[in-house]
Parts: sequence; C-alpha cells; structure tokens
Amino acid sequence: MPRLYGFDDQSRQRLRDDEVDPLRQMVSRALVDLSVSNADVAVWANGQGYRGTLGGEWKDASVGRLFRNPAIAGLRYGEDGELVDAGHPGAITREEFEALQEREQSRKTADADPPFDYLLTEGGSTCGQCTQFLQGARTNAGTPGYRCRPKDKAGRGGCGEVRIDADLLENYVGEYVVAELLKTGVRDEILKAQAAVRQHVENLIREIEELQTRRADVGTLYGRRQISRDAFVAADREITGSLKSAQSRKRYAEQMASFSLGRAKDLVKWWNGAPTASKRSVCILLLEKVEVFPASARGVRTVEPGRIVLHWRKPADTQDGSGEDLAGGE
Repeated sequence: MPRLYGFDDQSRQRLRDDEVDPLRQMVSRALVDLSVSNADVAVWANGQGYRGTLGGEWKDASVGRLFRNPAIAGLRYGEDGELVDAGHPGAITREEFEALQEREQSRKTADADPPFDYLLTEGGSTCGQCTQFLQGARTNAGTPGYRCRPKDKAGRGGCGEVRIDADLLENYVGEYVVAELLKTGVRDEILKAQAAVRQHVENLIREIEELQTRRADVGTLYGRRQISRDAFVAADREITGSLKSAQSRKRYAEQMASFSLGRAKDLVKWWNGAPTASKRSVCILLLEKVEVFPASARGVRTVEPGRIVLHWRKPADTQDGSGEDLAGGE
C-alpha cells in the first residue's frame, strides 16, 4: 500500500517537506474558486512537475481521494463519524479540510443527475450478442443509456459489447408499439390478456406465501439442530432463488394487470404522457423481447437496419391462461 502523499512514512508521523507545499497549493487552488475541478487541479499539479507517491501523474480520481482523506489534516473519523485528532501531524488545517468536505458536497449536489425512469430495463430489453438483460447506465457525458454490463470477477454479467442511447431505443420501440395498438382488435387482445394475468397474480401470491412458510420451517429445523448447517444453507439457497423468481414474476404481472389505456382517442398523445409503468406494461404484453445489437461503429446515433429487433407476441401467447410467458421474470 503506497504511503499517503505529504507524509514520509506509512505511520504518518513525519511530513515530507518536498510534498507538503505542493499539497497545500493544490488545496488552496481547489478552495479559492469552487469552479475549479479536481481534474483542473491535476492538470496544474502535473504542469508544475509534481507527481504522486508512485511517480505517476495526478488524475481527477487521485486528487479526489487525496482531498477526501482526513489524515492530510491530522484527523480521522471517530466511531460516531465525527472528525477527531488522529495523533499525527497534518499538512493542512482542520478548517481547510472541512472546507474541502463542503466543496465535495456542493459538487455532488450540483453534479447529481436526477434518476432516469427507464422503460426497458428489468428484462424489457436484451443484448443480441449474449442474451443478457440490458441495464440502465449513464454515458460518460451523463446522458441516460442502456448497456450490456461485462462480466464481473464472480462471472456475473454479459459480453459488454452493446450500448445504446436511451432516447434512441425507447423512441424506436414506442413508435412501433403505438403503431401496433392502432391495429384492429389489439386492444381487445390486451384486455383478454390482462384478465389472465390477474388470475396469475393470485396464483403467484399463494406461491410466495408457501415459499416463505417453507423458508421459516427450514430455519426452525436448523435452530433446533434437526438438520445440519450444510443442509440448511442448501435448502435456504434453493428456496430464496425460487422466492426471488416468484416475486419478480409477480411484480411484472401486477404492472401488466393494473394499467389502463383508458379512452384515449390519440394514442400518440397518450403514449407521450403516460406513466412509464403503463408504457412498460403495454410493451410486456405486446413484445416477447427487444433485442439490441452493437452499432457498426462507436458514436453511431441512429438506428441502423437490424440493430433493434422487436419480437412480437402471437395472439395465442397473449391469451395463455397460465400467464407464465407474459410475466416471465429474470
């Protein structure tokens, strides 16, 4: 673990003379003008020839980590979360560090983007490359988008090859869904499907109650030492997985069963003003899945032929009394 910038050793008992002044100047530049970003501070420090403890150039993130560490002011966080004396010298004053905290908080508030109400997450869209569900993720520019998240260290995730602007995908799907709703008889099919789904919701409620009872019974058996820990863990894992699946299907089914198209004469107007939950319900009822494939090149801002593929449900699917396909969760 590298030592903290400004200190001569890991114990932080001695300040490093040739780093204290650069650190103080970096802090001063950040506090004198709140419009100065951590990236701006990094550019200035690199221009002055200052380098981090491992010899690397300063970056936005490394400046941020340094400014958030109370040790640079000889402080630490106590058990109650309050700043207390750390018992070693500091390169800056307590007042300066508290000012850095206020600066960080104001920047977070100013930079925070409001949450985006995604239409096609939670199974509403899939990666055409690896079939993983797409997730909502803002781009580097901060605009809402969809992406196939790459695998993490535990092997969860997909190929990571698909990204698309949220407005681009949702507007494309919306246009085709509204066109489908304009077809003769489609509304009647939706009403029939909703009736089947309402019955399915009741079945799922009973299934969830039974699973919760089973999980409680297994816990009781383990508490009485009537089953081994391994048996308990295996049973609990299986029941929890089934419970999660049932709860997910119930959530989808309830959305599908509760919305109403009303008597909207202008479907385009209705679509543009309807709650996302209602629009999502229509999409689930009409579409088996929405596949998204990679663009031909980075930065493409149009829907190229074949990039978005809509798989429509057949009338027989929407009248399936079981509701399993309609409410399929992840």
